Amino acid sequence: MSEENIIELVNADIVQRDHVVLSDISLEIKTGEFVYLIGKVGSGKSSLIKTLNAELPLTKGAGKVSGFDLAELKSREIPFLRRKLGVVFQDFRLLSDRNVYDNLAFVLKATDWKDEKEIEDRVFQVLDKVAMTHKLMSMTHQLSGGEQQRVVIARALLNNPEIILADEPTGNLDPQTSIDLLQIFKDLNEQGKTVVIATHDYPLIRRFPARIITVDEQKIYETVITRKENKG
Repeated sequence: MSEENIIELVNADIVQRDHVVLSDISLEIKTGEFVYLIGKVGSGKSSLIKTLNAELPLTKGAGKVSGFDLAELKSREIPFLRRKLGVVFQDFRLLSDRNVYDNLAFVLKATDWKDEKEIEDRVFQVLDKVAMTHKLMSMTHQLSGGEQQRVVIARALLNNPEIILADEPTGNLDPQTSIDLLQIFKDLNEQGKTVVIATHDYPLIRRFPARIITVDEQKIYETVITRKENKG
C-alpha cells in the first residue's frame, strides 16, 4: 500500500448485514484530496463511508485509513482511528436535550479533554469556522436544518481530524444553504484536510468541481462530469 494514500482499499468487499454491497473494489485517495462519491440511493455510498469509519468491519480485502489497517483493526483501536476522522451525517445525530455548546463539549470530554478552558476555547474555534458562535447557547431544535448541519461540521472538526467524511451533508437542505456548506468543505480542504463527500447533488458538484467516483452495481468508477464556470 502506498504511503501517500491516506485512504486505500484493495480488492475489498463492503458488507452490510451479511449482504455484499460493493464487491472487489479498489480505491486510492491521497492526502489533501477532495473527492465526491456519487450514485443513486442504495448504491453503497453510505456503506463505503461506514467501512472507512469502522462502523462496518472490513472482512474481505485490504484497507488502510490514516495509517490504520481496517482488516486487522481491534475494537480498542477504533476510537483512535475515529479521532483522525471527522464524520458529518445527513441526520445530524445532535443531542436534543442540550445546547450547541454542550453538544460539542460533550464530544471533547468523551475524548479525554479535561481542562474546561481548553474545551471552551476549542468549541469557540470550531464554531467560528462555521460562523455559528452566535448560536452557542441555542438548543439544537431551535436551529434550522442548515444551522444544525453547520454544528455537525463543527463537531466533526473538534479533534482536528486529517479526514472529513460527509454522508449526504446537503441532502435535506435548500440550494443556497447547500452552496454555503460546500464552501466550508472546500475551505477545509484548502487548509489541508482530505474531504470525501457522498452526494447526489449534481448542481453542487458542477459548482464545486473535484474528483468524482461513481458507485454503481457493486462497483466504483472514476467519472468526469462536465464543468461549468461559476458566474455567481
